[in-house]
Amino acid sequence: MTDQISVTPVSNKAELKAFVECAYDLNAGDPNWVPPLRADVFELLTPGKNPFHEHARMQLFLARRNGKVVGRISAHIDELALEQPPEQGMGPGTGNWGMMEAADEAAMAALIAAAEDWLRGQGMNRVLAPFSLSVWEEPGLLTKGQDHPPMIMMGHHKAEYQGWIEGQDYKLAKHLYTYDLNVANGFPPLIDRIVKLGERNQKITVRNVNPARFDEDAEIAISILNDAWSKNWGFVPFTETEKEYAKKKLKPLILKGTNMIAELDGEPVAFMLAWPDINRLLINMKGKLWPFNALRLLSWLRKPRLADFRVPLMGVVKKHQNTRLASQLAFMMIEYIRREAVGTYGCARAEVGWVLEDNQGMVAIADAIGSKCNREYSIYEKSLV
Repeated sequence: MTDQISVTPVSNKAELKAFVECAYDLNAGDPNWVPPLRADVFELLTPGKNPFHEHARMQLFLARRNGKVVGRISAHIDELALEQPPEQGMGPGTGNWGMMEAADEAAMAALIAAAEDWLRGQGMNRVLAPFSLSVWEEPGLLTKGQDHPPMIMMGHHKAEYQGWIEGQDYKLAKHLYTYDLNVANGFPPLIDRIVKLGERNQKITVRNVNPARFDEDAEIAISILNDAWSKNWGFVPFTETEKEYAKKKLKPLILKGTNMIAELDGEPVAFMLAWPDINRLLINMKGKLWPFNALRLLSWLRKPRLADFRVPLMGVVKKHQNTRLASQLAFMMIEYIRREAVGTYGCARAEVGWVLEDNQGMVAIADAIGSKCNREYSIYEKSLV
């Protein structure tokens, strides 16, 4: 058949380039797709540059029809995820696929079949997907919210992908939500009262992440994260190498006054990060930094104006979770960040997430501050036996 689809593993630099370019070609007509920087995509996929590969196995695949690339997918196994308790989503025998793009349903079906075959060959008996590549990068398939661009480090997918994936016998495992928030006018009076009560508690200190000692504060935040999220569905711990990598990658996004650490009696017990949404610049850069886009991006990051912000990460150490203190610290940090984002950077809109659908504490906080769910991501599972 001249229309037959062939799926082959990526095995050289030319095919890796085709794998990267596939996403730009297939999404070119979508005004809400934000082209990632090509350099960042190559870095994500390259062992020796992205420390994820130190504890993972991966194979990339390309789909072609009549010699033309019509899709791509990654199949990968995170050795650290295999060590996690099965009741937390990952666990022994669980592999993943992600980075999927397809021109049509037939191409998607062929790519998923190839990824599944590779995972079976590696001894996996279950697949959880999509993850591009890990839970700390872009997890899940966008299943609601295609009508607006995603914020920094969130994925965007064609609406058709949901039916194409579910048509391959994939069942929903978990929803992830993001919450949209108008921050210009402040939060409801109840939140103000909670913040003021916290300010009167002499045991509580909420401080900015200090740029002068960024590495130290970043270490504190990641340590809290590893503790706070350790029982969460899908959790995989940061390695020491990944901690250093995260510090390097995130440092340009750490603006004065929009990242907080909370202390109780001098002990760090919670943190919250808010990043400026660089997607508002990337959406028009077509994935390229040179020759002039790098200067535009660096100039904007020095002092963003009219910037939207995303709160991607927060955590409270386990021993204080499910207490009044936990919610009080969260409200204090988000209010302090709101004030700075609005007053210094002209922020009018923020986004909180992603949030696990059954994270009752975070869902309650999102409701209390008046935010509305604006995007839904779905993670699917399937038995491979």
